[in-house]
Amino acid sequence: MRLLKDWGTYEARNWRGLALWAARRRDGTGGASVQVFDYARAQASTMYALLFVCGVETVGMSFLTAAHPVLHKVVLALDIYTVLLVLGAHAGCVARPHTVGPDGLRVRHGALLDVRIPAHLIASARRELRFPGGDGSPEGILDLPIASQTSLTVELTEPVVVSRLFGRSEEVRTVRCHAEDAYGAVAAIRALIPAPAPG
Repeated sequence: MRLLKDWGTYEARNWRGLALWAARRRDGTGGASVQVFDYARAQASTMYALLFVCGVETVGMSFLTAAHPVLHKVVLALDIYTVLLVLGAHAGCVARPHTVGPDGLRVRHGALLDVRIPAHLIASARRELRFPGGDGSPEGILDLPIASQTSLTVELTEPVVVSRLFGRSEEVRTVRCHAEDAYGAVAAIRALIPAPAPG
């Protein structure tokens, strides 16, 4: 049941991401005080190469199934859906950037993840280029690599609960993600951190 619910949520976000991308709009970026930090460019070439492969496969399967009209329609529908799914995955990352505003930091990964971190829970932020392995993140750390890399590390004063689609919820105290302008993101996040009270 949970899997079906998560899939429905993913589908809705995926189609909305496609619509936003086509309209050249972005989600959650309104307000003059909100700063936007993109992360999708690093994966663009890979995603477009995958789209090309899916397109070639669609054409090939159309020729192979042309003699069987029912099968042809079913396979064509599945192929078109796959192309839209891949395009939607990338469009979602473009349309849902990370944001920094008065309320805190919002870290996202396309349609899959949306984490809001209140400003008062942020302890520090730094630019740190990392290449997380495939063994999963250590406990308490959220890794959100794009093109196998993260460039921004945010430490928290208290854990926040992260709920993933198609996964379990977990408490994290460190968030590592990718931002194209990591130095700008660090400066924006540090501006949220209150100065220590004078001794």
